[in-house]
Amino acid sequence: MPRKARIDAPGAFHHVIIRGIERKAIFKDDKDRDTFLSRLSMLLTETNTVCLAWSLMSNHVHLLLRTGMVPIASLMRRLLTGYAMGFNRRHRRHGHLFQNRYKSILCEEERYLQQLVAYLHLNPLRAGVIQDIKELNCYPYTGHSALIGKIARPWQDTAYVLSQFGRKISEARRNLQRAVFKGMSKGRNPEYTGGGLIRSAGGWRTVREAYRQGIRLVSDERILGSSEFVETVLKSAGDAYERRTRMKSAGIDLDTVIDCACHHLGIAAKELSRPGRMRAIASARALIGYIAVTELAIPASEVARRMNVDRSSICRAIQRVGQNEKLITLAMEIQKLLSMRLCNNATTSP
Repeated sequence: MPRKARIDAPGAFHHVIIRGIERKAIFKDDKDRDTFLSRLSMLLTETNTVCLAWSLMSNHVHLLLRTGMVPIASLMRRLLTGYAMGFNRRHRRHGHLFQNRYKSILCEEERYLQQLVAYLHLNPLRAGVIQDIKELNCYPYTGHSALIGKIARPWQDTAYVLSQFGRKISEARRNLQRAVFKGMSKGRNPEYTGGGLIRSAGGWRTVREAYRQGIRLVSDERILGSSEFVETVLKSAGDAYERRTRMKSAGIDLDTVIDCACHHLGIAAKELSRPGRMRAIASARALIGYIAVTELAIPASEVARRMNVDRSSICRAIQRVGQNEKLITLAMEIQKLLSMRLCNNATTSP
């Protein structure tokens, strides 16, 4: 049975789990852990991806991420490939370091954020790496120490997470500690890392009661949330996939995006690949990158090569579009032109 495609979109909230191949160690010492965190922080900043919580164990990693303008899959590919190459060089080994595919669970943020933050950060305590909460507060290889204020992690969004626990920092940290203590008593919880109907429904008791009442529950192993949340996510993902498929089958590609954008903005396509930082050209590149990546799932690296710029420049440009109302309006206008092309192609095709 073929594996299902990942579900992602700007703003999506993911629990990502990375495991070593055959459960072998992916960190042999603190230098490996620091190298991984350095690479992670660089990529989070570059792709405008938000990290809310994280935990490094000897043979696996947990991350709570919110997607920026670059898909989580792109970030993870660069993170894992780069780290694995460095690890193999340092330890003089060959072959795969990670399991074939990391797990990415799209989560219902409002319902699960607090529980997941506590659960992830308790990993070293559950595994016996550290002995108590006091040690966890200062432990450098989870995000808990940054939330408590013991270790500065500029790339971790501590302000947002703490705001979910209380209005004032002192109150938020007290409530966070209570959540961690509460999480200790629960032990391991497969609901947060497993899949399917039981997780999405909230446990077997809920499932049995729903069936007694004749209630149909929607579930998916890629999603952690209520049945209604799962249904909404799947519909949204299906609509986006269907539109992307229709556009690609109609021949709408990067060339089409460039043509529509340049026509709408009054710019010659050849200007896009010339060196220089003219504002109009920079805006055109940003808009083309934004539409190509978000609408057609074209890799940012491909867009960057086409415009003769580096990938990080395109990622920053895409981020700029998402934060600028005028550019968003222009992007919508160009997307309308693409939709017209799609309709015209559908009308003229046999």
